[in-house]
Amino acid sequence: MDAAFIQDRITATKAQIVAYEDAALALGTTNVQSYTLNTGQSQQTVTRANLAAIQSTIAALYNRCATL
Repeated sequence: MDAAFIQDRITATKAQIVAYEDAALALGTTNVQSYTLNTGQSQQTVTRANLAAIQSTIAALYNRCATL
């Protein structure tokens, strides 16, 4: 893999981290019951019940970014 490809993946991963952290913050600190999560690649609606999965995804994305 070349450096440009890896940098593109890092940039995309960072954008996903921001999207997931925004969702976690909105669901965890406001009275919002659902949040539309737009990662730039897909769009999905998440709820407070998804907070554990969102946190797990955030951790995995940070690990991916560090690996890249």
